[in-house]
Amino acid sequence: MNSVTISPKYQVVIPLKIRKALQLRPGQKVQIIAYGDRIELIPERKISEMRGFLSGMNIEFKREEDRL
Repeated sequence: MNSVTISPKYQVVIPLKIRKALQLRPGQKVQIIAYGDRIELIPERKISEMRGFLSGMNIEFKREEDRL
């Protein structure tokens, strides 16, 4: 687990390992969500980058009656 320090201006630096793993870019926007006692940062992606992200998803499951 990585830890970061909050600056006096309430800024944090995302560690290099995380930036590389998530392919984050300078200036990229992220959504921030508070869940109880934790914070989640979710990178915003261009719609063109989302193409095919669901390929290979398993669709062979039983749906509920009201969802058909």
